[in-house]
Amino acid sequence: MPLIKTELGGLRLSAAAALTVGIVGVSFALLSNSQAILLDGLFNLCYFATTLVTFKVLRMVHRPDDDQYPFGYGYFESLVNAGKGLLILGISVIALFDSLAALLTGGRAIAVGLAVGYAMFATFTCTLTALSLHFARKRIDSPLLQADCENWVVNSIISAAVLLTFCLVPLIEALEWDMAVPYVDPVLVGFVVLVCIGVPIRMAGRAFTELLNKTPPDSVAKPVTHAIEKALAGLPTERIYTRMVRPGRTLYVIVHVVLNKRFPLEGLEQLDRIRHDVDAAVRNVHAHTVVDVLFTAHERWAAPIAPSNGAYRTNDMAP
Repeated sequence: MPLIKTELGGLRLSAAAALTVGIVGVSFALLSNSQAILLDGLFNLCYFATTLVTFKVLRMVHRPDDDQYPFGYGYFESLVNAGKGLLILGISVIALFDSLAALLTGGRAIAVGLAVGYAMFATFTCTLTALSLHFARKRIDSPLLQADCENWVVNSIISAAVLLTFCLVPLIEALEWDMAVPYVDPVLVGFVVLVCIGVPIRMAGRAFTELLNKTPPDSVAKPVTHAIEKALAGLPTERIYTRMVRPGRTLYVIVHVVLNKRFPLEGLEQLDRIRHDVDAAVRNVHAHTVVDVLFTAHERWAAPIAPSNGAYRTNDMAP
């Protein structure tokens, strides 16, 4: 099993595997007349193309923020994962309609021997790649690797299902169910698409949620909130408002701390020490983090503005 030491190494392995399986898949599809194999080959070639974009995004997300992108490049990571999910979903839907058309027109004859040979190759390659990325994810925190790993898990399931089904064709012929043989390939395509279609939907949905700046799931948000509250426990706080979003791997956290008006402020250095403590506490639970801590004695500067209430009244701004 290939040992992946870096995020870039994992993406390179994924790209090489996708290109290899794609070329072999399209070649065998032309020889065997199998739409299931063609689906697999085209899927991998398209995925290889998106992986080339991923290399560029990987370099971008490590850049600091600048004048053009004041909040950094993390959103490109979510954008790529959304594109991958939609790509897989689009190919799956096209393949599903094609399989339905084949079923309505008498099925499709295939060269079973070639199909079984490809399915064995694809199952081995996809499973090896999926396992390699799975173990790499345990050491490397990367949404890009996570998306690729999910892709190869789906790919492995598809290839294994193709292999199993094509191996059953000789049995069907032995039982003299020759009428059923032309329907094996389109039925297989439809089955695989329906079983696996949830993966690209979840992948794209998660990415769009990040792009829309929705609060991260509780598994991410709760530990961060708890760490912030613990770091501020020694202060006379009236209220703490925490807002966070997570585009890709980077978690952006804004903490508004409403302090008691009688808080004995010693100076700006005191507030900077508190910011440092909060930042360190958050990084202990989420490494890729940007934390802003703001202090105020008036809750109106920290509380969310309800759209139905409009702007604050002028007298609300008085100290």
